[in-house]
Amino acid sequence: MLSEFSLIDRFFARRASAPSLRHPDEAARPLGIGDDCALIAPPVGHQLAISTDMLVEGRHFFADVDPYALGHKALAVNLSDLAAMGAAPHAFTLALALPRADEAWLDAFSNGLLDLARRFDCALVGGDTTSGPLNICITVFGDVPGGAALRRDGAQAGDDLYVSGTLGDARAELGAIRGEWSAPDGACWRRALEYPEPRVELGQALRGIAHAALDISDGLAGDLMHIFKRSNMRALVDADAVPVSDALRTLPDAARRQCALAGGDDYELCFTAPVSARAALADIARRVDVPLTRIGTIEPIVSTDTPGAPGITWRDANGAPLSLTLQGFDHFHAD
Repeated sequence: MLSEFSLIDRFFARRASAPSLRHPDEAARPLGIGDDCALIAPPVGHQLAISTDMLVEGRHFFADVDPYALGHKALAVNLSDLAAMGAAPHAFTLALALPRADEAWLDAFSNGLLDLARRFDCALVGGDTTSGPLNICITVFGDVPGGAALRRDGAQAGDDLYVSGTLGDARAELGAIRGEWSAPDGACWRRALEYPEPRVELGQALRGIAHAALDISDGLAGDLMHIFKRSNMRALVDADAVPVSDALRTLPDAARRQCALAGGDDYELCFTAPVSARAALADIARRVDVPLTRIGTIEPIVSTDTPGAPGITWRDANGAPLSLTLQGFDHFHAD
């Protein structure tokens, strides 16, 4: 029977890669698993970027999800937050509540988690385990040159608005699971839901170019509002320019727009940049092999707007106004 410490040692500590050795100074290199605390310091002239996400069974994933995929996603959603800030991954901690110590489940989960960690040179440096309903909480640490982090409060009037990749497939897969519609042959929806790809390289490439950025976790319509509220701006958005997969285009317009504009679980980057950066962004898209699509324009709030209520004006491909009622995912009011 596995004890808490034998579980940690067998499935996590032995498999975890050593902390990154980017520090030339031996004394400043991070200390990982094995002591009461991990010790972490960013390279000289850099700031730490820290983010925490929790995944709860029944709220964020189904009980029968592939544990390898769950391990991947648990870390990927945190790496996506680093990407949105333009930060390089460094290390992470894992707090894990388990209803039982299932060795086959733990083997697959830890493999999914640590395979992704190795891809991004992000070391597991500590955490905790306990008995309880399945709950995964990861805190990730990255670093970014001082003053270079991408933030939500920098959008400027006249900026272009971009998104990376395609949106809506994860929500489409959820709809297929619920029986709302059927997935067409060849649809990549399940992979989008279970294996999000954190845009870490893209985020770092956007430093010094993007004015504001975030990752799309709770749906474009809801997440955009974070930029607008922090930047005191609004936007004109072409709903039909929002990039979607060919499989998503098979859904009726209303369902397609709901998935792409408010579905959530996309983990693509949304950012604003000056018009003068269009050529540079095209070069970045080719270099990191991630499509970047311009979907709208940032506008100032004018005196006729309701005070304190920045928002989105939706248009279709012909420029006609769209009356859309869209709300991003809410952890306390989700269906």
